[in-house]
Amino acid sequence: MNNYLKTDFDFDSDLLLELFDELPIWASPFGLKLLDNIKYRKNIAVLDIGFGAGFPLTEIAMRLGETCKIYGIDPWDAAIRRAKKKIEFYGIKNIEIINGIAENIPLPDNSVELITSNNGLNNVESIEKSLSECSRITKTGGQLIHSYNLDTTMYEFYDLLKEILTTEKMDRELKELDNQVYKKRKPLNEFVKLLELNNFKVTNTLNGQFDYKFADGTAMLNHYFIRLAFLDGWKSIIPQEKQIEIFNRIESLLNKKAEKDGYVSLSVPFVLLDCVKN
Repeated sequence: MNNYLKTDFDFDSDLLLELFDELPIWASPFGLKLLDNIKYRKNIAVLDIGFGAGFPLTEIAMRLGETCKIYGIDPWDAAIRRAKKKIEFYGIKNIEIINGIAENIPLPDNSVELITSNNGLNNVESIEKSLSECSRITKTGGQLIHSYNLDTTMYEFYDLLKEILTTEKMDRELKELDNQVYKKRKPLNEFVKLLELNNFKVTNTLNGQFDYKFADGTAMLNHYFIRLAFLDGWKSIIPQEKQIEIFNRIESLLNKKAEKDGYVSLSVPFVLLDCVKN
């Protein structure tokens, strides 16, 4: 029943990255909206933050063309190797890869006209330092455009987990769960305030949503991306000796919900923040 709890992925494995390219199934709803709202023009410098295995970095570079210089920054070694293979195969000449973090961007002051990040800036270690760096390197009038999923993401799952933790009087774990969500998915008004503190004015806010549907809870918890991106975080707040019990219960609740509704549906609301540097 609990095979999905085995999340011992080797994130430095080339094999993992060869199979990683299915993940735009998750990233594409955010990324397509981002791609639609970039201000495309010639002769600009661009930074894409958190490009992973190359989406949307390579697409942005190809759409802008070779009069533009596109930098991509990411600390994930195996993903960088994968992205470089794509860049070589596609014959893209205008990308420079930076193995690094958004809190310390090795580009000069006022050197880029566009910063993009598809569900990336919300996953940095320090959003405050990262936005300060973005402000430093962006020219006045430059565009910063960033997508991320909101704090009500998968509330159908989180509500059930909170119900179980409340029943078990696991107050510490409930607090840790809330902190985990807050760190990755700050409320929209807080994110906007952080942007404003770093001289970015939000000129457009575009909302979207997609639903992650599964036949039942067992299918959901065994899904590759759920195990890769979410389960370790959920497991980390629950004592190891309680994990099997807790996840058995939530799997059972999800399966009962599927019997009633016909399937399990998890909501993924997201937002695109289109900003200009003051």
